[in-house]
Amino acid sequence: MTEPGEATGSTRRMPTVEQRDDDARTPAPDASADAREPVPTLERGDGRAGRFWSARRVPAALLALVLLGAAGLLLYDIAAVRAGHPAMQWRRSLADGLAEQRLDDTPVLVGAGVAAAIGLWLILLALTPGLRDLLPMRRDRADIRAGLDRTAAALVLRDRAVEVSGVQSVRVRMGRRKAKVRALSHFRELDDVRTDLDGVLEQAVRELGLARPPVLSVQVHRPAKKG
Repeated sequence: MTEPGEATGSTRRMPTVEQRDDDARTPAPDASADAREPVPTLERGDGRAGRFWSARRVPAALLALVLLGAAGLLLYDIAAVRAGHPAMQWRRSLADGLAEQRLDDTPVLVGAGVAAAIGLWLILLALTPGLRDLLPMRRDRADIRAGLDRTAAALVLRDRAVEVSGVQSVRVRMGRRKAKVRALSHFRELDDVRTDLDGVLEQAVRELGLARPPVLSVQVHRPAKKG
């Protein structure tokens, strides 16, 4: 028997908590309050990137050393002459030779040509970016620049090309504007192999993410017969 007011069975009814109107009106925390600053990105289609500029440390250091040595030697000789000492033999010989040498003589013309060639070479170094082996990659973020070595890009294309059925070996020469692919096929029709290579390599070039994708030149040949 059960006493009056005692529930039967082994389960009990759990107490419930009623939600007050004040809790319902409490605003949810702002998820954007702790969000980081957005990554600076470039506009769509503006992924162009220029070539990387070389520091030209070796030519600049050599030129600076030569000019510093020549200027220091000349200033020392001038100071010695002002102090009452005779000028150095090399400067006297150079002054006498320039006074007696004609401008249309062969040594003068050769020296002028060499000096002009060196000057043009230095100007070319100053105006060109250099780093020809580093291919700029497409820029998707404004604060990051990336480059891909030409040797690494050639290895990627070669690895993708050897996966094509019928390809025995592949040689890739990667340039800044053109990629030359020479493949040897030991079975299948050459036209079929070339078609597959064109599709695979075009996809591989797109996946490299270069700012200026090179133009593909694919050649497929049979291996040379032995004997």
